[in-house]
Amino acid sequence: MLRAGIVGLPNVGKSTLFNALVANAKAQAANFPFCTIEPNVGVVAVPDERLEVLGKLSKSEQIVPTRIEFVDIAGLVQGASQGEGLGNQFLSHIRQVDAIVHVVRCFESEDIVHVAGQVDPLQDIQVINLELGLADLAQIERRMERTRKQARTNKDAQSELAVLEKLAAALNEGLQVRQVDLTAEETELIQQLDLLTLKPIIYAANVSEDDLATGNQWVEQVRELAAEENAKVVVISAQVESELIELPEEERTDFLESLGVSEGGLHSLIKATYELLGLQTFLTTGPKETRAWTIVRGMLAPQAAGVIHTDFERGFIRAETIAYEDLVASGSMNAAKEKGLLRSEGKDYVVQEGDVMLFRFNV
Repeated sequence: MLRAGIVGLPNVGKSTLFNALVANAKAQAANFPFCTIEPNVGVVAVPDERLEVLGKLSKSEQIVPTRIEFVDIAGLVQGASQGEGLGNQFLSHIRQVDAIVHVVRCFESEDIVHVAGQVDPLQDIQVINLELGLADLAQIERRMERTRKQARTNKDAQSELAVLEKLAAALNEGLQVRQVDLTAEETELIQQLDLLTLKPIIYAANVSEDDLATGNQWVEQVRELAAEENAKVVVISAQVESELIELPEEERTDFLESLGVSEGGLHSLIKATYELLGLQTFLTTGPKETRAWTIVRGMLAPQAAGVIHTDFERGFIRAETIAYEDLVASGSMNAAKEKGLLRSEGKDYVVQEGDVMLFRFNV
């Protein structure tokens, strides 16, 4: 399951956002630092309107969306890499996630105290990135000490040392590891280090309700910085998200439209996470269930089958495949077959977003 860690300075809206995303109150949202002591974990369904449509078409007994796990990680402070606040404990929690959602405060409020005394998203980002970078640098330097000894006689160690020295130089210049141009081989050499600043990042610009549709000057600053880092930005309002979960489903669209937006923050955040990680969805449907499956973009049909069950990949014969739009337009699988829209794809087929698939395999 995909894991995204929600990080940021204290009092930027992390726990409020987390509570809204998982529609529960497990994470205490309070106006003081370190109100989240242990990382709270919530699993949410990935919104996908196609599932309901296919479920009705196939008269499915159940609908099973794919899921994403959000981890609410307590607020970091300056000096976290040296153990300040509750630093090292939370840095280890960040290492366990696939992507980082960095919540940045882009709103004024007299009621919520900013940990630094003023709203300055670029400074907030710099504090967090510096701490993550220092933690990575310390880890790389420890690894370099061990690798130098091995490099005297080992060519693999020499290659690893060259990459480590390259990354150490970049971190000392204030860059993140993800900003360093690495080959596939170099990336593989440092994969086991699970570096914090190598993880893909989404900046969640947390704005007031009034700025949700248009953004503000702080959001523009975050966007400029993200463009330099090849990161993504999602404009979100944790307060709006917390209000949304109190409304009946049928009233949520009208509420969002009244604010000038077409979708809630959960949709935007998940969409950005999928794009950032190069993920996509294929679908299966039948009388028993209609289900969404997450795969890496570019996967071949046997690999996609293996996501369902390893036996499907080992014994793969073919994949009966149709585009979601073609199936819906046809009205049924039988009608789609008659129109010649259902294709038989082999082992070299690259699965496309929204493919509806039925795998044939040998046991």
